[in-house]
Amino acid sequence: MTTKQVNTPTAADTAQTADAATPLTINGRRAVAVPLQEAIKRAGGDVTTLHLMKPRTGDLRGLLLAEVLQMKADTMAALIPRISVPTLIKSEVEDLDPADLVACSVEVASFLVPKAALDSLPA
Repeated sequence: MTTKQVNTPTAADTAQTADAATPLTINGRRAVAVPLQEAIKRAGGDVTTLHLMKPRTGDLRGLLLAEVLQMKADTMAALIPRISVPTLIKSEVEDLDPADLVACSVEVASFLVPKAALDSLPA
C-alpha cells in the first residue's frame, strides 16, 4: 500500500483521496478527506472537502479525551480548527451543517481508537 504525501491538498489530491486504498498524508500526519454536504463559503472559493489530520497530543491540549470520543460539539469546535486543512476558524466550525460536524467528529474519534481495538472488531 502506498501513502500519498502532500503539504496542502489540491483539487487533484482531493480526487485521489476518495480512493480509500490510497491513504492521505499531510505534513507527515495521516489524514482523511471529508466531503461536506454544505460548502463553507469563503471569499477565495468555497470549501467542499475538508481534510482532517490525525491529532497529536498537542492538538488535544485543554480538551478532555472523553469529550472528544463523545463527539461533544464544543470540544469538536475547539479541535477541528487545529487539525483541518484548510484551517477553519471556530466560527466556521460552529456554522457547519450538523451532518458535516458529525462526519468530521466520527473521523476524529476514529483516529483515537487503538489499532488493536479496530482489529478485534468483527468484519
